[in-house]
Amino acid sequence: MKDKQVKVWDIVVRLFHWSLVVAFIIAYISGEDEGAVHVYAGYIVIGLIAFRILWGYIGSTHARFKEFVYGPATVRDYLRSLLARKPKHYLGHNPAGGWMVLMLLASLLVTGYTGLEVYGAEGYGPLASAESVVAVEADDHRHHESDAEEFWEEVHEVAANFTLFLVLVHVAGVLVSSRLHRENLVKAMINGKKTDRG
Repeated sequence: MKDKQVKVWDIVVRLFHWSLVVAFIIAYISGEDEGAVHVYAGYIVIGLIAFRILWGYIGSTHARFKEFVYGPATVRDYLRSLLARKPKHYLGHNPAGGWMVLMLLASLLVTGYTGLEVYGAEGYGPLASAESVVAVEADDHRHHESDAEEFWEEVHEVAANFTLFLVLVHVAGVLVSSRLHRENLVKAMINGKKTDRG
C-alpha cells in the first residue's frame, strides 16, 4: 500500500502546542523578573494545560489520551525498536511520545501551581491568604521573604528547570523519531498531516 498524507493533528492541538511553546518560553525567560509578564505568561500556561487535559477526553481521535497512552511494556518495546533503528510507525503519538506528553503536562501543572503559591505568599492571585494580603498592604516594600514564599520559590524553580529538561528531551525525541521514521514531525505539528503507512 502506498504511503499517503492524512490529517492527524486538529487545529486545536496545533494551536495549543505552539501557544504553549511561546507562553512557556516567555514565562521561563522572564522568571528572574517575577513581574507582570512572568505572571501572565504563567496564567496562560495554566489555562492551556487545563484546556489540553479537557481536550484529551473530548477532542478529536488522535488528541484523546486513550489513543496515545500505552502501557509500560508497549513503551519499552517501542524504545527497543528505536534502538534497533526499526521503530514501529504510529499515526498519532508513538508510545514514548505519549508518555512524554503526560510528563510535560504534569510537570507544567506542578510548575504552574507552585508559581501560584509563590504569588499567593506575596499576597496576590487566587491562592493569596487574608494574612498575606494584609502583610502586603501593611508593607509594600518588604525586603524579606516569608518561609512559605521561599519554600515555594525553590520548588517552583526546580519544577521549571525540570520542565525545561523535559522539553529538551522532547525536542531530541522529535528529531530522532523524524529521522528514523523518515517524516518531518515538526511540519506535522504545523500542517496537521502525517504519513499513513498502514
